[in-house]
Amino acid sequence: MIAHLRGTISKTNPGEVTVDVNGVGYKVSVPVTLWDELEDGSVALIQISTYVREDRFELFGFAEAHTKKLFEELIQISGIGPRLGLELCAVPRGLLTQAINEEDPSILSSIKGIGKKTSEKLLVELRSLAEKYPHIFMTSDTAGPTGTRYDRDAIAALTQLGFETKHIMRVLEEIPQNLGTTEERVTAALRSL
Repeated sequence: MIAHLRGTISKTNPGEVTVDVNGVGYKVSVPVTLWDELEDGSVALIQISTYVREDRFELFGFAEAHTKKLFEELIQISGIGPRLGLELCAVPRGLLTQAINEEDPSILSSIKGIGKKTSEKLLVELRSLAEKYPHIFMTSDTAGPTGTRYDRDAIAALTQLGFETKHIMRVLEEIPQNLGTTEERVTAALRSL
């Protein structure tokens, strides 16, 4: 199987890139957060998870090995396919650890494609993953196992307005941190979306 690819990046659709390795182009699906960071024409090293089924052969790419590990563990969970696994990998780890620490499945149900029942089941699975592999929940957006706090009301309001979780999370991270109320954060986020 392919472990990683180093090559020239060509961005196609959001969440999809082509990695040109010595004249061979590999189509790779990536979390939207990584897609936003990559630049057309740049050379990058992408960690690859190869997904093979009877009728499918797909490559999924990640910036770090621990995000790749999280994805591979998520798609082992019944009901979580590669697309939803990719969506979950785009969610800040701080939000996932907040859901685990507060034992609050409603945090997860704000993510596109996750309903109430799935969020409850996913919470149990994430707790188990955090115990087995605590390092996969620690990235630049978490200071440690406790993570950071996110304004769930702002996320819920923006989700109700039809925005996707991955875009909401990115915008909420970029707005000024000194905004005191949910209303101010939603207003600032709407200006950025």
